[in-house]
Amino acid sequence: MKNLAGMMKQAQQMQQKMAEMQAKLEAAEIEGVAGAGLVRVTLTGKGVLKALKVDPKLIDSSEAEMLEDLIVAAHADAKGKLDAMMDSETRAAMGGISLPPGLKLPF
Repeated sequence: MKNLAGMMKQAQQMQQKMAEMQAKLEAAEIEGVAGAGLVRVTLTGKGVLKALKVDPKLIDSSEAEMLEDLIVAAHADAKGKLDAMMDSETRAAMGGISLPPGLKLPF
């Protein structure tokens, strides 16, 4: 029974750490850049596009396609950083316990 109580305590601690991690991620803002800083996007911790900054020299109708590509690239950069942050935070919250391959937590 002592072992079961210890496991329950560990599960509660992990649940608390996961809740703290989710709150931290929800408050996070991640910036992605493209075109040497000409385009910047900001994502929330949930991956929602919150802000978009475009250098005025790119706003030219003849450069519209390049601008669109840079926006997509900046978003991908921010999303990659967000995914890496989420992975890092999840590992820290789980105290080194690895999830089976292919299993993802719902957030």
